[in-house]
Amino acid sequence: MSRSKIVVLDFGSQYAHLIAKRFRALGYYSEIALPGTDLSVFENAKGIVFSGGPASVYDEKVPDFNEKILDLDLPILGLCYGHQLMAHSYGGKVGKAETGEFGFAQLELNDTGKSSPLFKGVSASTQVWMSHQDGVLVPGEGFEVIGRTKDCPYAALQNLSKKRFSLQCHCEVKDTPEGNKIFKNFADICGMEVNWDEDTVLNHILETIKKDAKDKKVLLFLSGGVDSTVAFALLNKALGQDRVLGLHIDNGFMRKNESKNVADAYHKFGFNNFIVEDASESFLKAIKGLTDPQKKRMAVGENFITVRDSVVKAQNLNEEEWMLAQGTLYPDIIESGGTKNSHTIKTHHNRVEGIQKLIEKGLIIEPLKDLYKDEVRAMGKKLGLDDQLVMRHPFPGPGLSINVLCSDGKLSEEDKKELADAQKELDSIKSAHLCEHCTATLKKYILPVKSVGVQGDFRTYRFPAVLRFSKDETDGFCHFPKHWKKIEDESGNITNSARLINRCIIALYQKPGIKDEDLKLQEGYCDRRRLDQLREVDNIVLKNLHESGWYNKIFQHLTIDLPFASSPDHASFVLRPVCSEDVMTARFAQLDRDLLNKIVREIAELDFVDALYYDATNKPPATFGWE
Repeated sequence: MSRSKIVVLDFGSQYAHLIAKRFRALGYYSEIALPGTDLSVFENAKGIVFSGGPASVYDEKVPDFNEKILDLDLPILGLCYGHQLMAHSYGGKVGKAETGEFGFAQLELNDTGKSSPLFKGVSASTQVWMSHQDGVLVPGEGFEVIGRTKDCPYAALQNLSKKRFSLQCHCEVKDTPEGNKIFKNFADICGMEVNWDEDTVLNHILETIKKDAKDKKVLLFLSGGVDSTVAFALLNKALGQDRVLGLHIDNGFMRKNESKNVADAYHKFGFNNFIVEDASESFLKAIKGLTDPQKKRMAVGENFITVRDSVVKAQNLNEEEWMLAQGTLYPDIIESGGTKNSHTIKTHHNRVEGIQKLIEKGLIIEPLKDLYKDEVRAMGKKLGLDDQLVMRHPFPGPGLSINVLCSDGKLSEEDKKELADAQKELDSIKSAHLCEHCTATLKKYILPVKSVGVQGDFRTYRFPAVLRFSKDETDGFCHFPKHWKKIEDESGNITNSARLINRCIIALYQKPGIKDEDLKLQEGYCDRRRLDQLREVDNIVLKNLHESGWYNKIFQHLTIDLPFASSPDHASFVLRPVCSEDVMTARFAQLDRDLLNKIVREIAELDFVDALYYDATNKPPATFGWE
C-alpha cells in the first residue's frame, strides 16, 4: 500500500495494536511491524512509535531490534518499554523503579514540557495510565525532562533536534484522556495527512473475505455475541447468504434462555441461513473433572471443532467446499501470546491447537482479527444491525464455563505458603483512603481462590484480597463506604503495594448463621448443577441492569461462581461489572447504590448462595474475568 503511514513497532505490549488503532481512528493510516524488521518496512513512513512490552531492556533476552531504525530521519515516539529503550539506546540507564505504577497517575509538565510540540493543547497536569515496574534512572544523551509523576521523575523526555520523544505512560488507552491529543500532535510533527476512514476499513474487509474464501462456502460459529454476529453480517454481505452458514451451538454454557433469544434476534433481522445445535452433553463431558483454567478453555475450543465436524457430516456438507470462520478480535490473539514478543495472558478458545492447524492450512477466515470491540460495534452499525445485536454485552464462545471456577478442594503446600504470605502483605498495608469509621470496622482477608490478572504485560495468577466492613448479623448484609472513589483508591493502594495480590473485592453479603470459619474451599467442577446456579444469579443481575437502564451504561457484566462455601452444593458469587472501550483496559463499574442493594437482596433469597462479593479492581492489574 503506497499511502503515507505511521509504523508501530510491536515489542510485545498488550496495547501495541491499540496504538495503531488510535492513529487510524484519528484518520492516519498506521501499520504494525516487528522491531527487528528490515528498513524496507518504513517506505512511505512519516513516523515511528515504539510500543510497550513485557521485557526489561537490561535483560539478556530482549526482543530483536534493528538499531539502524534510530538512524532514520523520522520522528520517533517511545511508550513504556519504548520509552526505556529510547533512553537505553542513547546512553541512559534503566532499572527497577523505586515504586512501580499500575493504573492512574498524574503527569505534571514542567515549563519545557508546556512548550513541547508533543504536548500542544495538553493540560499542564493530566491523567495518564501506567503499567510498569522498570523506569528510566538516567535519561539518554541530549534528552531533557518535560514531565514527571509522583513516583516517576523521568516520565516524559524529548530530544527536539533528533525529533525523539518518549513517555512512560500508555497514551493509547482511554484512561489517558488526552492521549489522542498527544498522538495528534505526534502525527503533526511527522507531517502526516488524514488518509484513513471507516469506509476504507469496511471495503478492505469485504475484499479480503472474497479473496480468502475464493470459491468456497463458509461455516461460522455463532455464539450470539457481538463479534460473531458482525462477522456473520460481513460474510453475508461479501459472499451472499447462499454461501454462508451460521452454526449456533448450545454448549450448555449459555445464559438463561440465551439460545432462544439469539435465534429470535437473528430471524428478526432477516438472517435465515443458520442452524442451532444442542451439544451441551458433549461439552460438559469434555470438561468433566477439569480444574485448570487453561486446560478447560482448550477442551472447550477443541470440542467446538469436534462438534463442527459432526454437524458437517450430519448436514452432508462437502468438506472440500467449506471453510470455517470465527469472530476473532485482535485482543483474542494478543492475549493468547499471538505475536512474537507478547506474553500469554489467557488462552482463548479460538486459538487452540485444532484451530491453529486450520489457520496454517488457510482454512479459517477471521474478518475482525485486526479490530477491537468498539470498532466491531461501529462496523455492525454501519452494516445496519440494530442495537439489540450490536450493543449486547460481550459473550465469548465458552460462555459461562469460564465463569465457574473449579477446584479439587485442596491447596498445594506452595499455594498455602503464598496464601499466608499474601495475608501478611495485606495486613501490612495501611488503609490510607478510608475514613476512621470504615477502618475501624474493616476486616481484610485473602480468598483461597486464585484469579488471573495482567501487570506490566505479564500474566499473573494470584489470590484476591477481600475488604469486609461491618456486617449486620441478622440479615448478613455488609456495609461499605458511601463513596466509590474511596473504594477505587483503596483497591489501587492494595494492588500496587502488594506483590502477591492482583485483585480486590468487597464483601456484600454473607448468609446469616454461617460463620467465617464455615466458608472453605470446596471440591467443585463445571457441571450442570453449578452452571444452573450461576444462570440464576446472573439472570437476576442482568434483569435488573436492563430494567434500570444500567445495561447500556456498562461494557460488560460477569457473574463469577466460586467453590468457596459452607458445603459442596453451595457457592459464593462475585459481581464483576466493568466499563471499557477496547477490552485492553477497564475500570470496575460503580453501580447505583439502590440498584446494587436491590440486586443483592434478590440474590440473597437463593438458598444456595453463601456469600456475595463485588470486584472493585481495574484492568490492569486484574483482567475482566477470573480465569
